[in-house]
Amino acid sequence: MTITAPAKVNIFLKITGHRNGYHTLLSRFMQVPQLYDTIRFVPCDCETFTIEGCPGVPRESNTIYKAWKLLNETTGDLDLLEFFYHHKVVVQKRIPSQAGLGGGSSDAGAFMRLVHRICDLKIGLDDLADLGSRIGADVPFFIHDYPSANVSGFGEIVEAFDEVPLPLEVYTPPIGCDTAEVYKIFKERFLPQIDPLSFQGWEKLPSIDLLDRIADPRLLNDLYPAALLACPKLREYERPGWFFSGSGSSFFKCK
Repeated sequence: MTITAPAKVNIFLKITGHRNGYHTLLSRFMQVPQLYDTIRFVPCDCETFTIEGCPGVPRESNTIYKAWKLLNETTGDLDLLEFFYHHKVVVQKRIPSQAGLGGGSSDAGAFMRLVHRICDLKIGLDDLADLGSRIGADVPFFIHDYPSANVSGFGEIVEAFDEVPLPLEVYTPPIGCDTAEVYKIFKERFLPQIDPLSFQGWEKLPSIDLLDRIADPRLLNDLYPAALLACPKLREYERPGWFFSGSGSSFFKCK
């Protein structure tokens, strides 16, 4: 009872607006299959839902715990509740946190997919993804498990993109970027400047074409300038040919 939870990068990320207190976006997500966390359900008599392998993360803040709680509350499935009295969740972390790689969201998405399979939940994949969106904006992408996809809205609209995934190399500097702070700076400094016409049609282009044609990481990722203001030390790690993922701090390039 094991599943891998892959990292992702944002080939491009454009903010399209702001409503109800949240930013809307259009982005191309691509899995990085060689960088992944591993989640296992291990037989164990447990008095309560138990997670191991996430040191420093309070259980109530853990995305896996949030996913389990949400599934319990929504499905009312007694078999699901009983299962985790006899199994603990063991996580082997490889994806760094505060890195723009979706580690916490991927863990939640992979956990929900494994529970869906093992516990035979009577719920469709689309409904499962809708539930995942309550945990985090990136979770629906990981529930659908597409190698490459266009993601829009608040993150809940996920459409598979038919392309051969790129051989990606990822570098994460020893800096953590606070996602909330990056978005706050973007809203204050850059939101009034967004121009939807400047990225019209990008969702139709293969990822390799986007990286070749656009080339400038600041144009490909609207959050990059905001991340540089939130984490000025990022400038020390800029390199030609490398692009910026999410709200940071990771860079990536095509090998």
